[in-house]
Amino acid sequence: MDNQLVQRMIGAAKLDVRTYEEVEHDTSATQQALIVVILASIAGGIGALDDGGIALIGGVIGGVVQWAVLAFVCYFVGTRLLGTAETNADWGQLARTLGFAYTPAILGILGFIPVVEWIVALVVFVWVIATTIVAIRQALDFSTGRAVATAIISSIVSGLAIGIVYAIFGIGF
Repeated sequence: MDNQLVQRMIGAAKLDVRTYEEVEHDTSATQQALIVVILASIAGGIGALDDGGIALIGGVIGGVVQWAVLAFVCYFVGTRLLGTAETNADWGQLARTLGFAYTPAILGILGFIPVVEWIVALVVFVWVIATTIVAIRQALDFSTGRAVATAIISSIVSGLAIGIVYAIFGIGF
């Protein structure tokens, strides 16, 4: 893994605003964001192995689809419904910042350890919420309140959309 990617992941996990601004404006960082999403999906799949196992490839594909859909919905909600005069973003900017916001989810690899499983899940859940809010705030040049509202609305809408598609195609969770 290249050093720039690792440094950006560390910055994203630390909620470093400069890191999110950097990846927002670096169009070549979309591939790096995708790598972060894939790593987080693989880690989550490994961490869930004690739950009866999951198909890692399906989990990775699902993770990538969820990331792309969430970025689109955040883009729409953030620019069309909750946008301000200062809001100027495109899908790529949201995809990059949200992709790096997945960084803490890599700790999901520890989910197979029975004693710490629920603690890791809780920490990762809260941490990813925080990184997601910072990612949205920076990509959309929002206040934290607008970023929280965008995150909530977008999570509900994208979750429903993905759930409907999964139900139509008989894809298990």
